[in-house]
Amino acid sequence: MIGGGACGRLLRGSASRWPRCWVLECRLGSSYPGGGGGGGGGGGGPANVFDRSMKKRQKEWANAVHDSHKYDYLREEVGARVADRVYDVARTFPLALEIGAGRGYVAQHLSKETVEHLLLTDISQSALRQNAGGDMRCHALAADEEFLPFRENSFHLVLSSMSLHWVNDLPAALGQIHGVLKPDGAFIGAMAGGQTLYQLRCSLQLAETEREGGLSPRVSPYAAVADLGNLLGRAGFNLLTVDTDEVQVNYPSVVEVMMDLQEMYGEEDGSVPATFDVLYMIGWKAHRSQAKAAKRGSATASFGDLSKIGRKDDAGE
Repeated sequence: MIGGGACGRLLRGSASRWPRCWVLECRLGSSYPGGGGGGGGGGGGPANVFDRSMKKRQKEWANAVHDSHKYDYLREEVGARVADRVYDVARTFPLALEIGAGRGYVAQHLSKETVEHLLLTDISQSALRQNAGGDMRCHALAADEEFLPFRENSFHLVLSSMSLHWVNDLPAALGQIHGVLKPDGAFIGAMAGGQTLYQLRCSLQLAETEREGGLSPRVSPYAAVADLGNLLGRAGFNLLTVDTDEVQVNYPSVVEVMMDLQEMYGEEDGSVPATFDVLYMIGWKAHRSQAKAAKRGSATASFGDLSKIGRKDDAGE
């Protein structure tokens, strides 16, 4: 388990005086000690798409809703798939960080054989208190994903599940993640992709065009799978893996405002489908032990020669 002093040494020098940051010791499945408000908002520049202080309040409100865990099925499913990718890496990570952890949607699927020590962070302190359970012992830190308060080269693994699509500056956030990783450390994450909720977006666009004669942004912007690899490369990651998956959830028709969506995309059982496009990413911080690509032009064989192999064998017979 991470000791209190060791956890403090992970923070940048100014973080111990950062008024919006609390270190909370916890065991997943139990209540967190302490209280008070949580992590703060991002910079209020004119280019910001999201008000981070408002996003924190939204999370706090959502966690105060009775039986709010019933609405976590998507986060739990994606968290399990992120954990599967951790298990695919044949090593044990001594110290890992999960950003935007919420109730520990990835942590609940991990084991000590894969991750020895885990630090959870989220902008919402109440989300960290209402963890989803599991056997991992960890620490939790209320902190904004846009401003990671950790020293460089601190973690062997950084995880993120369904939170990075809410940050204002994704390239900068990826750069911070790269910075806190140790050499040969891995970043494994998932975020909503460009085709998320396309049924809802198409319905809103058609309805607004018909009634208002124009369009206004109604859905948050998402990253495209074609751009994600470039962003990871710009942040300094190598050995990149980016893949996409779709999760479709069928909702019952319960409100009149969804009638247009049901008429256009409704299923035979009367349900309304919503498709979530999930982008998964893996990137590694450079280290001399990692495999490197051969120099351009150094190959001694061509892919075109593969088609000749069978013909040579037939000729020999």
